[in-house]
Amino acid sequence: MAYYYLVSQLPNVSSAEGKSALPFNTNGFKELCCRYISEKEKETLNGLSLVPPKDAASTGSAFLDVWYEKERNLRFALAQIRAQKMKKDNVSLPAGCTADIVSVARTAVGMDSPYSAEQYLFEYRIKLLEDLKPLDNFSIDSVYAYGLKLMLVERMRKFDVENGKTSYHKIYDTILGETI
Repeated sequence: MAYYYLVSQLPNVSSAEGKSALPFNTNGFKELCCRYISEKEKETLNGLSLVPPKDAASTGSAFLDVWYEKERNLRFALAQIRAQKMKKDNVSLPAGCTADIVSVARTAVGMDSPYSAEQYLFEYRIKLLEDLKPLDNFSIDSVYAYGLKLMLVERMRKFDVENGKTSYHKIYDTILGETI
């Protein structure tokens, strides 16, 4: 119950795709949290990232350590499968990389549309966050889980299919020397 007042102030963040404004952004979230948490927790909170460190290191949070391990394994699996697809040298998977993570990576890499692959990976990550989230909704790990979810939703909302197509065609035309 130590974080009841903090958690009760956090607005609901829907992972459903939509372009409506979020009730909160990552900076506002961190500013609010800094009023209620210790210096060590602030350091951990400010270090939250969707990109885990390449080498495993303890964050001081069991939840974050597991989240980063799973995300790291997913990224290694994606890299290996993409390398194999391009017939390039690839790195071996970490020992903790499970069959379900490899399956998710294979499915994402096999998709025709990069946007569809991003949506698929987004949904997988959101579900993983929900599965890993602590049962105690008023713990510091729940606060970290909220921050990661917010960051994932913010990142996904930055994708725009039309802007992506326009950018792709512009880059493609430049490569072919057909700049407009």
